[in-house]
Amino acid sequence: MRNRKISLRTRIFFSMIVLSIFSLLLILFASYIQYKNQSEDYNLRRLIRKETQVKDHLNYLMRRDSSFHQIAARKEKSQQDFSSIATIHKVEYALYTLSGEPLFFSYVDGIEGHQLASSVLNELFEDKRQRIGKLNEAEKGKFQSSYSVLKDDQGEPYVILYFPYFEDISFSTTELNTFLTRVFQITLLMMIITFGFAFLLAGFITRPIESLRKKIDQTGLLKGNERISLNNASKEIDTLVNSYNSMLDALEMSAEKLAKSEREQAWQEMAKQVAHEIKNPLTPMRLTIQSFQQRFDPADESSLEKLNDFSKTLIEQIDTMSNVASAFSDFATLPQPKIIEEDIVEVTRLATEIFEASNIQLIAPSSPLLWPIDRTQWIRVLTNLIKNAIQAVPQGREPKIEVRLILDKHQLEIQIADNGSGISTEDIHRVFEPKFTTKTGGMGLGLAIVKNIIDSLNGTIEFNSSLKHGTTFSIKLRHPSHDV
Repeated sequence: MRNRKISLRTRIFFSMIVLSIFSLLLILFASYIQYKNQSEDYNLRRLIRKETQVKDHLNYLMRRDSSFHQIAARKEKSQQDFSSIATIHKVEYALYTLSGEPLFFSYVDGIEGHQLASSVLNELFEDKRQRIGKLNEAEKGKFQSSYSVLKDDQGEPYVILYFPYFEDISFSTTELNTFLTRVFQITLLMMIITFGFAFLLAGFITRPIESLRKKIDQTGLLKGNERISLNNASKEIDTLVNSYNSMLDALEMSAEKLAKSEREQAWQEMAKQVAHEIKNPLTPMRLTIQSFQQRFDPADESSLEKLNDFSKTLIEQIDTMSNVASAFSDFATLPQPKIIEEDIVEVTRLATEIFEASNIQLIAPSSPLLWPIDRTQWIRVLTNLIKNAIQAVPQGREPKIEVRLILDKHQLEIQIADNGSGISTEDIHRVFEPKFTTKTGGMGLGLAIVKNIIDSLNGTIEFNSSLKHGTTFSIKLRHPSHDV
């Protein structure tokens, strides 16, 4: 089974669609990542800002009360200050001693009453800034937190601040969904526009190629090929068009050479046949003359009769050569027809009267019928066809030839029917070919000349043959004044 090939236009269209979809999905993904990163950066900055506010407030309390750095000793006294910080700044935080013991904590799930892990303390004090960030898990979900060592004005550490930060997930999710919905709507609109643009662009790109394909399909060796001229074609298409036009030039040259070669070959074949046909009568003429020279006796009483026979034989052979030359001349250079209005019924009657009247029946309108023809050529057409019809009748059968003139509106049909042997199936397609004949004599140019004359009258000639029963030739002529 032959594989169906995908057209270039379809390939370009789907390639652009796939590329567009991939690009738009990439834009969506990049937008999501960008928005997520921006959201994380925003929350991180907010954490640091809130943390800084709490640190500044604690440092303010320490500067206000010189004994504040003894925070572990005055734990109970500072509880109110610590709570006020959580209330003022609307945050949750916790304070630990430098050894990790809890000093204060607002409502923080999962941290109340717990001592800091040694791993956290080690990591915190090993850090140069003495501040670390953590990602924690709780019932509220994932949240960020920080551990910082607070120092007094002399740079001495006095407490560890634990600061958790819970993002407002509902707002972020709503904002993200709104953003993605708008991006999706814009993307969908862009995809629809891209589909239409891809369809038009694929057609625009492939239109010159389609035009070139149609021209190539119409190209033939014996056709009148037209050169291609495309405006605003791309460099590749223009190169292809130039190659095609160059091919046409080469094709025309090849066609001219082929036609010239065929003409030369045809004339060579015709010359050989004419020479052969002329040589045929020369041999008996030579023998006849030699025989006459040897047998001629002026004193013989029958010499006059022999002279007449000799003259008759020479005349027959000379007529044969003359007929050969005339046939060749008629076929090679058919004279230009002299078309005038003639009574075609009368001209046809004259052509049939050349032959024996009893063998030919003319069926034609009784009134004159004027038709534009060349009188001489029309008589030649009829005599050729009638002669062939008579010769087609086998020996022992009486020839019956019918010539019919039928007028149908503005079309005239002439039929020449015989009761001969008919035309065999293998010869049907060769009847009008020059040099083709089924007779032992003649050059086979009669029907070729007939067809040339009918063509010059813009008519048609056809035949219908039944083997062993006869053949009917049909000529159809349309009046020039009623041509469409």
